[in-house]
Amino acid sequence: MIPYGRQSVSEEDIAAVVEVLRGDWLTQGPTIERFEAAVAEYVDAKYAVAYSSGTSALHGAAWAAGLGPGDLVATSPLTFMASANCARYVGATPVLVDIDKDTWNLDLALLPNNLRGLVAVHFAGLPMDLGLLGESRRPSVVIEDAAHALGAATPSGMVGNCAHSDMCCFSFHPVKPITTAEGGMVTTNDPVLADRLRRFRTHGIVRKPEIGAWFYEISEVGFNYRMTDVQAALGLSQIQRIDDFISRRNRVADIYRCELSGLDLNVPPALSSGFRHGYHLFPIIVRDRKRVFDSLRDMGIGVQVHYVPIHHHPVSSDCLIPPGGLPVCDEIYGGILSLPIFPSLSDSQVHETIDACRRVVGPR
Repeated sequence: MIPYGRQSVSEEDIAAVVEVLRGDWLTQGPTIERFEAAVAEYVDAKYAVAYSSGTSALHGAAWAAGLGPGDLVATSPLTFMASANCARYVGATPVLVDIDKDTWNLDLALLPNNLRGLVAVHFAGLPMDLGLLGESRRPSVVIEDAAHALGAATPSGMVGNCAHSDMCCFSFHPVKPITTAEGGMVTTNDPVLADRLRRFRTHGIVRKPEIGAWFYEISEVGFNYRMTDVQAALGLSQIQRIDDFISRRNRVADIYRCELSGLDLNVPPALSSGFRHGYHLFPIIVRDRKRVFDSLRDMGIGVQVHYVPIHHHPVSSDCLIPPGGLPVCDEIYGGILSLPIFPSLSDSQVHETIDACRRVVGPR
């Protein structure tokens, strides 16, 4: 079975992890700081704070921003639940805003005026253009959910530089652009937010060496959301190859776009000038998705659906939804299907996937 996504771990990655395992620090050590510095430098942000997962990074960002009860926080319905849960975790209310039919990202023109926060999802690795938001429409807190988009770029620079946001959150799950097995990161240019992010991931601890080297205080509830040095070693090694990873993902996407063009399906939205796609996913739109899904799986092509929209889950009865519903999202979801795409996917596997699509989907 060709999976839809897969980690690409080299001998150099393994050696980097083994070096930490043989060292003095397995957690809360210097490798984490080195990994944070590498990510900050890569995306051109002033600060990067490592977390135990992309979900915990989103939680930390919502908390650091001061979101809480009574606040309305918008996000896309076409995303994983964590994009909405980060608002729930701090007592805020998720607001779902329909997606744009041309980008499959949240439609900024539909944002209500009474928002306190926005969790902007870069779906499949296609960056939202937050420069279009404008100061008059901008909520007071903007958090980028870039779980799919490390290595992507906009005319304002790399995703993660926070040119139009307060914080940007990444995921390092195995199928993401780089992996730390599990892990996440928040980037920001605000030193106060960076300090709050660090406190939140470490139980809310504030050390006061002026009282004594042993002394610390906890005045706010925090969590144990720390990344280990073992994970950071893997990430630090992987980020050396991030541009090669993104280049290969884009190459695979180019082949798909070319070879699937005559079939009865729609390929993902195209890039605008000045953008670089991260291609965490290559989602297509097909008719009779269940038949296509089952048939491709039977042929050894590990397609997947991303995602069951947030408002389709029973837990989301607390979400605020526009009176007219979320019709664009529902239409896209009705046929969406992710094809395999990852750096170690071979050309022969790409063409095996294309041939299977030709047999199952047929010509337009």
